[in-house]
Amino acid sequence: MNDAWTKTLSNIEKEISSLSFSTWFKNLEFIDIKDNKLRLLVPHTLYKNHLETNYKSLIIDKYNSFSDIFIEDVNFILSDNLDTVEFKKEEDVELLDNEKEYYVDSNLNKNYTFDTFVVGKANTFAQAAALAVAENPGYTYNPLFIYANSGLGKTHLMHAIGNYIKDVKKMKVLYVTCDQFLTDFTGLVRKNEFDNKMDYTAYFKNKYRNIDVLIVDDIQFLSTAQKSQEEFFHIFNYLYNNNKQIIISSDRSSNDLKMIENRLTTRFYWGLEVNISPPEFELKVEIIKKKIKGERINKEINDEVINYIASTSGNDVRQLEGHLNRVIAYVAIMGFKDITLDVAKEALKDKVGGKSSFANDQKDIRGIQKVVADYYKISFEDIKSKKRSNNIAIPRQVAMYLCRELTDESFPRIGIEFGGKNHSTVIHACRKIEAEMKNDKILKEAIDEIAKQFN
Repeated sequence: MNDAWTKTLSNIEKEISSLSFSTWFKNLEFIDIKDNKLRLLVPHTLYKNHLETNYKSLIIDKYNSFSDIFIEDVNFILSDNLDTVEFKKEEDVELLDNEKEYYVDSNLNKNYTFDTFVVGKANTFAQAAALAVAENPGYTYNPLFIYANSGLGKTHLMHAIGNYIKDVKKMKVLYVTCDQFLTDFTGLVRKNEFDNKMDYTAYFKNKYRNIDVLIVDDIQFLSTAQKSQEEFFHIFNYLYNNNKQIIISSDRSSNDLKMIENRLTTRFYWGLEVNISPPEFELKVEIIKKKIKGERINKEINDEVINYIASTSGNDVRQLEGHLNRVIAYVAIMGFKDITLDVAKEALKDKVGGKSSFANDQKDIRGIQKVVADYYKISFEDIKSKKRSNNIAIPRQVAMYLCRELTDESFPRIGIEFGGKNHSTVIHACRKIEAEMKNDKILKEAIDEIAKQFN
């Protein structure tokens, strides 16, 4: 049965796009067949819903072609008991009469696609949700509400959805910032000042209603404009009731949009709300590597330099790319033959303080991990591994404790950087080391000695 499932996966991979296969099928696990039903393990409700809606028939057909055991259905079993919340739809709004069509640019950036979006632990759920919407706009998660701090990739993800729908589904997409919407609405209010050759009211309605997908970036700026909220409310209702996809982004969750009317924020709950967390170290490294590949830089940048740039950059992906660009420009202008670690440090000294020691340059989770690993004479990989021998477990707990003491990182973020440990594991490690330091003089001296390297 398992062999038939392996053949099924291989055959499905040939029939769908590599992006769809890697997103929806690589995390599936075969369980068994019970009562003529194929049972598969899925990591999250999002996967379950999307697979049931879009791929169940394909899985049944392909599996039956390779197996002697005939299956009638597929049961997707959640690894965790996660439930989606159903929200009652509010009253419909009266549909508008068809207006004269005017050409409206989609405003999409062609460089922002799913292929150029680097996926890591911090954004994997958001990416999967975005692709689900792109593959089935208007029906899967509507609206899709993405929130994150500036520079973490929400705009890239929104453009990726728009480009996919426009290119693959051949639908009409409009991307606007909230500022652009406010500007357009101001023109509607002052339509008498608009060029008489065009009816601005018809133009406005055509732009925001004669579309299949509306993408609005930074919706939080709508909070200062009461009349604009009223207009957006009507646009939202019209599109939603006609199964048109709505995608919204914000720098905060919908619960924190205090100045936006409740009747709007409750509508944001109807679909799916996803968050993008600050990138973990590994994700920052992958972003840099993808940027280097895309730029086709003619000088080799080794892992040591890449790791340094990732470690000295903040959580903002724009800052990360800015540091990389600064290093590349510095090498070109100064005429260096190679991009070495010393050259990278010199290029970024104004940005990171110009300190020379590893610990001082990297007073972050990875820097602490490296120093602790060196102190206890174990490898950097071991300290992030799942190995439980005392010679590794104790240094790992010490590193977790120091990460909490020397940085502002949260327990969950520290856990992610230690191989995906959950926050309770980190809390336990910190409490254990703190308690043992009171009675173990050697342990306390070791921790003090390590901590001094970061002063």
